[in-house]
Amino acid sequence: METFKKQTLIIYFFSGTGNAFSVAKWIEKVALDNNQSVHLYNLSRIDRKTIPSPAENALVGFISPTHGFNFPPIMLHFLLNFPRSIRNRAFLVNTRGGLKLGKYFLPGLSGMAQYLSAIILILKGFKIVGMHPIDLPSNWIALHPGLKVNVIESIFERRKWETEKFTAKILDGKTDLIALKDSIQDILITPIGILYYLVGRYFLAKSFIATAKCDNCELCIKNCPLQAIKMVDNRPFWTYKCESCMQCMNECPTRAIETAHGLIVGVIILCNSLILYLLYKFIEFPSWYHTSTYGYLISIIFDSIIYLSCLFLSYRFFHYLKRFRLIDNLIAYTSLTKYPFWRRYKLRKLYFWRGYKLGKK
Repeated sequence: METFKKQTLIIYFFSGTGNAFSVAKWIEKVALDNNQSVHLYNLSRIDRKTIPSPAENALVGFISPTHGFNFPPIMLHFLLNFPRSIRNRAFLVNTRGGLKLGKYFLPGLSGMAQYLSAIILILKGFKIVGMHPIDLPSNWIALHPGLKVNVIESIFERRKWETEKFTAKILDGKTDLIALKDSIQDILITPIGILYYLVGRYFLAKSFIATAKCDNCELCIKNCPLQAIKMVDNRPFWTYKCESCMQCMNECPTRAIETAHGLIVGVIILCNSLILYLLYKFIEFPSWYHTSTYGYLISIIFDSIIYLSCLFLSYRFFHYLKRFRLIDNLIAYTSLTKYPFWRRYKLRKLYFWRGYKLGKK
């Protein structure tokens, strides 16, 4: 065991399905094994409006998943409200959607997750000593099935070792800015991250539904890290506070929570073939609207507002109609997540199987 200079380590993390929490626990263990003082804080369980200033010279870490090629709003807003530094070092870790093809481990993408957060902390007086992405299993099961257990385990074993190595380095007073190696590709996808923050996250918030299999246990409501789910018409209802962390869908005991793929496709078709068609047909827009870059950007914003409005109205309308079995079945059977081949990402259950004791703090 290495011996490091005694210091205080403060870690703030946000986690939906458990990836970022796993990294936080790995870092905590390395620090504790080396007799360091560690304070671990879950953003969904603390008062984020009254944040104490970190002790002088404390090492402060921020760990979060990557949502839409950026840190999710809960972490970004937390960083913006975080107190200024008193000679503090800081490190950033973002978990990304890692995959595995045969024996090859495939990395995810960070976008502006690391850079925007680093700029915020630097302006607050922190010295950035760590910027490191950790490619844990992709858990965005609204878009793809969960990975197989053996793939998840092999990715975790590899990334646990990587995290421990990173932790030892920064505890030893060294710097690890490996995230900068991905600068070119991250900068190229930054516009997608901006669009996700402004539009995409609201669209995805209205993609979750609870089918007739829901037994009203309300676990999704009680466990939602952002209190983004409420009961409407005796059925869970997702508000715009949802950040698509996937905890509810992955941990629902009856698999009642689905992504309404059919509803989303229907809304897009309706908007394109009828609403936007009629608007552009009967409203005379200036010529620059169709020819200039400025007009193109405005058209994206205008179309996005129409899409979001259509989705919001249809989501509420069909949520009411789901009390009728025919409508409920129509939405459920047009959702890919309903079918057995669409695996859930059962990370907590996997940890209990293997005795790793992944819990909540």
